[in-house]
Amino acid sequence: MLPVPNNSHYMPPTFLLIGIPGLNNGTILSTSIVFCVLYILAILGNGAILYVIKVERTLHSPMFFFLSMLAINDIAFSTCTVPKTLEIFWLNDGVIDATSCLVQMFFVHCLSMVESGILVCMAYDRFMAICSPLKYHSVLTVSLLKKIALAILIRVTVLAIPFPLLVLQLQFCGYNVVEHSYCDHMGVANTACSDKRIDSLFGLAVSFSVCGFDLCFIGLSYTMILRSIFKLPSKDARQKAMGTCGSHICVIISAYLPGIFTAVTYRFGGKTIPHNVHIFMANIYNLVPAFLNPIIYGVRTKQIQQYILHIFTFQKKAT
Repeated sequence: MLPVPNNSHYMPPTFLLIGIPGLNNGTILSTSIVFCVLYILAILGNGAILYVIKVERTLHSPMFFFLSMLAINDIAFSTCTVPKTLEIFWLNDGVIDATSCLVQMFFVHCLSMVESGILVCMAYDRFMAICSPLKYHSVLTVSLLKKIALAILIRVTVLAIPFPLLVLQLQFCGYNVVEHSYCDHMGVANTACSDKRIDSLFGLAVSFSVCGFDLCFIGLSYTMILRSIFKLPSKDARQKAMGTCGSHICVIISAYLPGIFTAVTYRFGGKTIPHNVHIFMANIYNLVPAFLNPIIYGVRTKQIQQYILHIFTFQKKAT
């Protein structure tokens, strides 16, 4: 435990992140290598998606605008936590100053909510493309897309700012060891000796309000999408319409399941689910969707496939 000021009711100047508790040296090495490889592939994959969308003019559409937002958010989200986690694994350096910890806490919660908001926008995009294709480009204009992006940022900023502010109101009694690999809100709050019920209730309320509203909107969108698909006259048309939604559904599953698991188990599963399992799932939530999303869209999106194949074919002919 690191030294703290004599007046222990103030926040300590530093916190000590312990990574994923309960791992032996061999497991730490293998886990860190997996995290590093996934992180590098996530950066490369999302960077490739952004590059393809930028240079290929046929991809300058609302659908790929939201996909670009998702790729940028995935890069930022994973970069917010993974480098420090690897520093803990490889250098055994989990020390983080209090200001950096609060900043990381803000961005962790902010970027997770941004991803949820983008998935809602992508559901609306698919709804317009399938249910109102004639109005698609007239409704989803550049001006509206910018307003949607701004609305997402305003929502998450307002909801994420209270997390570090609530922690600043807590009293600390000399314990500054955070049993986590990054500065999660409740992970830091649990180091305090004062009542943490407000922190827990606020975090739970934000998680369920954001996920609840967003999932309800996504569910409503896909209910109407499925009704429109089943009304299509031919089997080929129905399969094509379902194919345009398949990537988005896969991304929704990979994003929401680990996030909901993490939010619920931190507050209600302390005695039934081992703490190291919870921390591991929290890292999965930050890293794996960022790794999977470019693969999902690269495999299932015909335009991206064609452009990548064109690049490799052109290079092969050039050599």
